[in-house]
Amino acid sequence: MLLTIDIGNSNIVVGKGETTVFETHRFQTDIHKSGDEYYHLMRHLFEDVNAVIIASVVPQLNTLVKYFIIKYFGIQPIFVGPGVKTGVKILTDNPKEVGADLVAGAAGVLSQYGQHAIIIDMGTATTFTLLKDGEIKGVAITIGLISSKDSLISRASKLLQFEFEIPKHVLGSNTIDSLNAGLVYGHTCQITGMVDKIKSTYRLDDIPVIITGGASAMIASLLPKTYQLDEHLILKGLQAIYKKQR
Repeated sequence: MLLTIDIGNSNIVVGKGETTVFETHRFQTDIHKSGDEYYHLMRHLFEDVNAVIIASVVPQLNTLVKYFIIKYFGIQPIFVGPGVKTGVKILTDNPKEVGADLVAGAAGVLSQYGQHAIIIDMGTATTFTLLKDGEIKGVAITIGLISSKDSLISRASKLLQFEFEIPKHVLGSNTIDSLNAGLVYGHTCQITGMVDKIKSTYRLDDIPVIITGGASAMIASLLPKTYQLDEHLILKGLQAIYKKQR
């Protein structure tokens, strides 16, 4: 059994399965936890597991996670990075700078959707990756939806923490509704605007748009119906990369 692990700045998402992602778990990323603490959190997921592949954008956790996997389960995990076959070509100034999550997402598109796509990953940051002819042509990075909320709340003393929900109106009549309207609709318009700009710049009117990441499910209903939601895209990409190592 294969375990796929996506270590992000806000969450660690774990999936089981080699051909389909049939079981997923989400943990809050905490760089202050020890390897033994992560072991106790995740040990129940390692039943019947004989292989592990990881996409990480949190270098501080790589050694800890590798430590407990080797120590307690005797498995040498694969980390997506230089030297690992991914099937994805990267045409950027410094391919080593492209995050493992972006590479895994592109690999997921190649295995599930084809050679071309605009990939939008909505996590701590919201990223836009152009995949064309199986190659990452470039990436745009902006602040994520939840990060925007946390940043605004931390800098405005009269604003309180609140839970996101789909706004009923584009303009709110109270503080919470106004925050939801501004942040949710604002982020939605930012996404559609960036997609339109990428399409017009590269003359890609018919290219598929794939959305993924922690915030994607919440705002999917506000985006054009042509956008495809795939919450497990990175885990699927890790499955595809693992098969190439064989």
